[in-house]
Amino acid sequence: MREMTMIQAIHEAMKMALESDDRVMVLGEDVGKNGGVFRATEGLQAHFGPDRVVDTPLAESAIVGAAVGLAVAGMRPIAEIQFLGFIYEAMDQIAGQAARIRFRSGGQYSAPIVIRAPFGGGVRTPELHSDSLEALFLHTPGLKVVMPSNPRDAKGLLLAAVRDPDPVLYLEPLKLYRAFRGEVPEEWYEVPIGRAQVVIPGQDVTVIAWGPTVPVAVRSARSAQEAWGHSCEVIDLRTIAPMDTETLVASVEKTGRVVVVHEAVRSGGVGAEVAARLAESAFLSLAAPMVRVTGYDTPYPPPAIEDAWLPSVDRVVEAIHRVAAF
Repeated sequence: MREMTMIQAIHEAMKMALESDDRVMVLGEDVGKNGGVFRATEGLQAHFGPDRVVDTPLAESAIVGAAVGLAVAGMRPIAEIQFLGFIYEAMDQIAGQAARIRFRSGGQYSAPIVIRAPFGGGVRTPELHSDSLEALFLHTPGLKVVMPSNPRDAKGLLLAAVRDPDPVLYLEPLKLYRAFRGEVPEEWYEVPIGRAQVVIPGQDVTVIAWGPTVPVAVRSARSAQEAWGHSCEVIDLRTIAPMDTETLVASVEKTGRVVVVHEAVRSGGVGAEVAARLAESAFLSLAAPMVRVTGYDTPYPPPAIEDAWLPSVDRVVEAIHRVAAF
């Protein structure tokens, strides 16, 4: 084991993937000589050469489009989009091409691509840098969507994504890149895509989060325990597509109460899908209405007011107490 930040764990996973398989390559804006805007790829071009760690023009559609062609031809590209808010330019390549190739070809071809993109608020970025757009891709059949919340999962999920035969959108919470260190195995290991994790077991309320809101959920659960005595079970989805409905249902059958926390806007967010699945599969276990604590239905705000926009511990604790007292 070695203690790492999330960005170090992501770097380690890419280095191991490049070492283990000649088909793996990295491409994106400034990923080579500059080492990436957050230094996730620092030193990789010097080690593996410019043919495997490729600096591209500033064109997201070209980055992902090239990755699709490379993948169909037998490569396993890792494409970087500098910020998730820039991904609109590549929506056709992702949703219209990569996600459909296996279905369109009747299983003859696949597109084993990993698309990395930082996202999330609380870091004082300008417009289009902090947007949480994961719901757009949950609604894209054929695409897997992964969102780690800690260094161990970051490495294991990225290695699993590289080995996956289908396209994987791998979303990296900006605020957690260097927020803390965690123990990470030094060897190759994979965290299964599509399996949630119970971070804290509990009896009274199920708190469901992913990516950057998992630490918020953990702090909120501890605060609710101290203030009100509520025992909260915190679940980290880790993957929103495919979604581990089984783990969610098992928790709700025990607690009977649900709070879902995410940074994305409220309407049409992943929290709505979580609530719908639980209403379908665990309705008779619910003792209170489900509550969502989310961003608001506005564009992501300027840095001066983003703290009031993001889900906070106070907002989550209030929601926990409300459903627990119902």
